Amino acid sequence: MHIAIIGTGYVGLVTGACFAEFGVNVTCVDKDAAKIAMLEDGRVPIYEPGLDVLIEKNRRAGRIHFTTDLKAAVHRALVVFIAVGTPPNPDGSPDLSQVEAVAAQIAEALDGYKVIVTKSTVPTGTGQAIRRVMEECCPAGASFSVASNPEFLREGDAINDFMRPERIVIGCEDPQANAILRDLYAPLIQTGVPLVATTVETAELIKYASNAFLAVKISFINDLALLCDRLGCDVLDVARGMGLDSRIGSKFLSPGPGYGGSCFPKDTQALAHLARSHQHRLRIVEAGIAVNDDMHEAMLGKIKTLLGEPYTDKVAGMLGLTFKPETSDLRESPAVAIGAAIRRLGVTLRASDPVAIPEAATLLPDVTFCEDPYETAAGCDLLIIATEWNLYRRLDLERLREVMRTPAIADLRNVCDPMQARRAGFRYLGVGRR
Repeated sequence: MHIAIIGTGYVGLVTGACFAEFGVNVTCVDKDAAKIAMLEDGRVPIYEPGLDVLIEKNRRAGRIHFTTDLKAAVHRALVVFIAVGTPPNPDGSPDLSQVEAVAAQIAEALDGYKVIVTKSTVPTGTGQAIRRVMEECCPAGASFSVASNPEFLREGDAINDFMRPERIVIGCEDPQANAILRDLYAPLIQTGVPLVATTVETAELIKYASNAFLAVKISFINDLALLCDRLGCDVLDVARGMGLDSRIGSKFLSPGPGYGGSCFPKDTQALAHLARSHQHRLRIVEAGIAVNDDMHEAMLGKIKTLLGEPYTDKVAGMLGLTFKPETSDLRESPAVAIGAAIRRLGVTLRASDPVAIPEAATLLPDVTFCEDPYETAAGCDLLIIATEWNLYRRLDLERLREVMRTPAIADLRNVCDPMQARRAGFRYLGVGRR
């Protein structure tokens, strides 16, 4: 089978590489000629563990190709995935202009029956909008089906999530298209992966509902952590006591400075906007958004407590800049937002990250970037752990104390043991830790 994937961002590249690994012939399309040239040269424009190896393996085997020629890719394909961006508008709704523009281009290129599948995260009703756009633009006699196949890929573990998914969701009313997509996913379905076959509209909502639920779970434990700070309780014990209940589960109960990245912030806003546009308020989702918005200020309060005034003669070091480990993604990163707030206080900031320094330098231009934690901490009055990279989980506290001007740690990810830190002579504040 030949498929085309329009958009070589995070979702498009991971999806294309994994389908190629299943033996599918894949053509990835992007209008950015520089990005396509980079991919053809064997270089991957995003950081995702194992993705470069997977792409190179299948590129050499001739199963994955990269091009700017959308029309040629559509001609070769039976299934065409739309995997372009849906950034937020100022009112929280998703900007669907790229999706609609690509749908029109696909329609103009139709030369036979195709299955058009949305991988982009889109609100309920987008499938019908795609159908209308394509019907206006497609040549006479062309035929197509529209389907929704949302992705559930976690940055940092995306390849494993694709190869060993917890479920596959296919939204499609057309029997022929449904059979084609089941055949495409046969290597996974045959191993027992659950398949949710539903309508296009329901599939679109499943994606938003899933991300919003996880975001609310994060906000719940973060809000509870702030209560633990006031009560003298340990939020990690609370989270463990909750998570051992199989009805709750332990995942997404790790307190921190709030969720970020390319999905949760925009998807919660988009779902809340979708509900309001249909005269309904998702009050729990809205509360989760509000808690998340408040977390940056709460973390800044811990930082200010440890620094003490005046701030303008203080130096802070920040470990981690990405919104989570094992990714280079800085979109909506709490670390970046908190770093910018620290600079506005007049604090001199030093920072490091295993993969994201080049991009971070454009977002935080007046920050000194360092190669490792100990260089970052040199001469500092406070060390802030903002992303839970494994590199920061076993810090040499004695070495840190020797290089810092004032031994203090704001552990925004709870990666240190508070008692060990205090025994080593540090003033320590975690998130909901005693």
